[in-house]
Amino acid sequence: MPKYSYVAMDSRGKETKGVLEVSNQNEAINRLKEMGYFPTKVVEDKGKAAGGKGKAAAARRSGKKKGALEININIPFLSGRVKSKSLSVFTRQLATLVDAGLPLLRGLRVLEKQEPNPTLRKIIVDLGYAIEGGSTFSEGLAQHPKVFNRLFVNMVKAGELGGVLEIVLARLAEFMEKAEKIKGKVKAAMFYPVAVMVVAIGVLAVLMLFVVPKFKAIFAEMLGGAGLPPFTEFVLGISDNIAENFPAVAIGVIAFTIFLVVFKKTKIGRKIVDMFKLRMPVLGPVVSKVAIARFTRTLGTLVSSGVPILQALTIVKETSGNVIIGNAVSSVHESVKEGETITAPLEASKVFPPMVISMVDVGEQTGALPEMLMKIADNYEEEVDNAVSAMTSLLEPIMIVFLAVVVGSIVIALFLPLITLIDQLGSPQSGGGE
Repeated sequence: MPKYSYVAMDSRGKETKGVLEVSNQNEAINRLKEMGYFPTKVVEDKGKAAGGKGKAAAARRSGKKKGALEININIPFLSGRVKSKSLSVFTRQLATLVDAGLPLLRGLRVLEKQEPNPTLRKIIVDLGYAIEGGSTFSEGLAQHPKVFNRLFVNMVKAGELGGVLEIVLARLAEFMEKAEKIKGKVKAAMFYPVAVMVVAIGVLAVLMLFVVPKFKAIFAEMLGGAGLPPFTEFVLGISDNIAENFPAVAIGVIAFTIFLVVFKKTKIGRKIVDMFKLRMPVLGPVVSKVAIARFTRTLGTLVSSGVPILQALTIVKETSGNVIIGNAVSSVHESVKEGETITAPLEASKVFPPMVISMVDVGEQTGALPEMLMKIADNYEEEVDNAVSAMTSLLEPIMIVFLAVVVGSIVIALFLPLITLIDQLGSPQSGGGE
C-alpha cells in the first residue's frame, strides 16, 4: 500500500508532519480531517524516488539545465505585471478550491494550468515549489512583495495559524472585489469629463493653430486697412501668441508635469497632494469617502481574520494610499499601544466625520469593532456610489456648456468681420436705389 507524507495544522494552528499508509490521496485527506487536522500538503512518498523528484523540482525552480546557458532579460516597460483584477480572480478561485476540500498545493496546480497571465502563472508555479520545499503558503507569498502586499500575506498567515485558510481567502477575495468595484466606478465617472477635456483641447489647438490664422489673412485681404471688431482682434491675438510661443508652451507644460511627478514623490509633496485630493471641490468628497471606506474595510477584514490589532494598524497605514489617512492611523497605533482607545486620535485627526468616530466608539464599547468597521465600509461605499452618480450628472452639462461657449466664441469672433463686410457691401447698393 502506498504511503503519503502530509503537512497539516491542528485546531490551535500548530503545524504537524507525518506519513499515512492509505490507498490514495483522497483517503489520506479524509483520514487527516477525521483526526482533526487541516491538511495543507499531501503528497505520495516514493522513498528514494522522492529524492530524485525533489532534485528535479529544484532543477525546475532554478530553471537551469546542464550545459544550458540561462539568459534572463527583464525590460521594465515590456515585462508583465499582475493587475488587481487578475489577483482578485485568482484569490476567489483558490478560496473556492480550498473550501471544496482540495489540498492547497493541488489547488495551485489547477490554477496554474488555466491562468492566462504569464507573470501570475510563474508566481503560482513558484508558490507550488515553495510549499513542496516545506515552506508555508504565507512564506511563499512573502517572496513576491510586488504582487502580494502585507495585507494579503498577513491575512493568509493568520488563516494558516487559525486553521481557517479557506475563510480568510474568501474574505480576501471579497475585499479585493469590492475595492476593484469602487475603483472601477470612480474611473468610469472620471472618463467622461477627461474625454471631453481632451477633445476640447484638441479642437482648440486645431482652431487656434491652423484655422484662425487663415481667417486672419482672408480678413486682411478683404477688408484692406479697415479695423476688425474688438472681440475678433482679441481672439486673433490669442491665436498669434499660441502660434509664436507654442514650442515654449509645450516645453513648459512638459517641465511642469515632470516637476509635479517628482514633487509628489517627496515627503512634503505627497502630503500636500494628498491633502489637496481630500479637500478639492467636487472630487474631494468622493476621494474622502473612498479613503474612509478603504480604511474601515481593511482594518475590519484584518481584525476579523485574527490579525493582532497593532499589526493590523501597521498594515492599514502602509496600504491606506493617502499620507493624511496614514498619519491618522499612525496616531491610532500609538494610542492603542499605550492602552488607550481608537476614537480619540481619530477625532483629533479631523479627517474622519463624527458618524465614523461614533460608530467606532460603539464598536469598541460593545466588543464588536470588526462588525462595526464593516458596516461603516458598506455605508461609505454606498455613499461613494451616490456621490459618483451626482458628480457625473453635474459634470456632464458643465462640460457641454464649457465646450459650446469656447468653440462658439471662436466661431462668433470669425463671423463678426464677415457681417461688417456684408454691411459695407450693402450700403452703396441701398444708397443707389434711393
